[in-house]
Amino acid sequence: MKYEARTFNLPELKGISPKQVEVHIKLYEGYVKFTNTLRDTLADLRKDSEKNAYALGEVMRRLPFEFNGMRMHEYYFEQFEGGRKEMPEGSLSKVLSEKYGSTAEFLNHFKAVGSMRGIGWTILAYDPVGKTPHVYWVNDHELGQLAGLPILLAMDMWEHAYMVDYVPADKVKYVEAFLSNVNWETVENRFSETK
Repeated sequence: MKYEARTFNLPELKGISPKQVEVHIKLYEGYVKFTNTLRDTLADLRKDSEKNAYALGEVMRRLPFEFNGMRMHEYYFEQFEGGRKEMPEGSLSKVLSEKYGSTAEFLNHFKAVGSMRGIGWTILAYDPVGKTPHVYWVNDHELGQLAGLPILLAMDMWEHAYMVDYVPADKVKYVEAFLSNVNWETVENRFSETK
């Protein structure tokens, strides 16, 4: 089975240009391509796993980066499909308010994490065991994920996500643009699937 790059039905985004989206989609397509390439390479190397043990190890270590790069970008782009929609008053806003005091305070916290120095991802996930949301930072796609937690909202903070429109010193403007385009019904639906 080969992974195929998804096509996203994106509206015109406020503060994120069509050129930025085009460049970012191409990068996503590269993750899909290299996920498939690495899977094919693994199949070839396994034909003589003893001889290829070192190469197998290196390819196995690279696969999670490419795979998670593919999957994280799918979370990212699908959040914009259907156009901006406000966060509904529902179960997600309730748990966010319980933990952060209000949805406005949650957004302030999410923005603060996203505006930290460095590259990576700002993630909102939900722990169905602990019954609590978590906002956290992921440096590389495969490092820092909280094991088993479903991702509700993923904000790409690598420079490729905003450098066409914003310089690194202005990334807080990108954070605002990102949040101004989120279809919160998608996020709410992801939350509903955790139950």
